[in-house]
Amino acid sequence: MKLLILNGPNINMVGIREKNIYGTESFEDIIRIVEKYASEKGIEVKCLQSNHEGDLVDWIQSAWFEKYDGIVMNPGAYTHTSIAIADAVKAIMPIPVIEVHISDIIAREEFRHVSYAAPYCLEQIKGHGINGYLEAIDELIKHNQKS
Repeated sequence: MKLLILNGPNINMVGIREKNIYGTESFEDIIRIVEKYASEKGIEVKCLQSNHEGDLVDWIQSAWFEKYDGIVMNPGAYTHTSIAIADAVKAIMPIPVIEVHISDIIAREEFRHVSYAAPYCLEQIKGHGINGYLEAIDELIKHNQKS
């Protein structure tokens, strides 16, 4: 199984910014934890982060051409603004995408309650911290076993 792990703007600042919301573990810690977890499960992962919307769209589209089995995506602030990312997720269906948020976006400012991509995602995991990434991997494993 081959998964793409995508992170949007400012996720590279986790552990530095708003520790009361995002915790103290760094972005590098997230990548290390995700890669170790995937390796233990025999899953190949490619972890990417960008502050640029077009990069994320390009990577989502590449999942189709590079035959990925699923995507774990934390689109960051683009969750609430990007129709382009939503359209890219929709375009690659039936590749399953799980949207992950470290914080509980529903418990935060009202503008964070909307996710343009969520309707095209298999699931949205929010407020589970870094464990949300691992839960998403497990959900993609289950989904791919059913397929």
